[in-house]
Amino acid sequence: MAQILDQMADILFKILLTILLSGIIGIERFVRHKGAGLRTHILIGVGSALLVLTSYHVFDIYREANIVDPTRIIAGIVTGVGFLCAGTIIRGGAGITGLTTAASMWVVSGIGMAVAAGQYGAAIIVTFVVFLTLIGLRPIEKRIEKMFRP
Repeated sequence: MAQILDQMADILFKILLTILLSGIIGIERFVRHKGAGLRTHILIGVGSALLVLTSYHVFDIYREANIVDPTRIIAGIVTGVGFLCAGTIIRGGAGITGLTTAASMWVVSGIGMAVAAGQYGAAIIVTFVVFLTLIGLRPIEKRIEKMFRP
């Protein structure tokens, strides 16, 4: 019984950490009034974490009976989220919108996978790098645009 409670506590920690980290990026997108905001980013992160946790669980159950590759589900996540991200990219005339949101959704999926795999440090560092990139580079981009565009 203690083992089950420890396992549940570990899962709860991973899901809550994924919600927090995905939410940090999702809040930035929400504040910028992007279509994929807080809820979408959290759902992508948590869904990715769940699939990785499930993949590891299936691997543990069947490792003696069959050759099971836990990375197959992870590869499927990357493909599925890539498809989802492609739906956020819109080409209109000479411009393209949604690329940054698509990229943030893709990264959030990776953050969820990293947390589920126990790579907490990597997930936290990447979250803050992405967040700082989203909020910190915008003013720099505006200055560069003013310098080089009439």
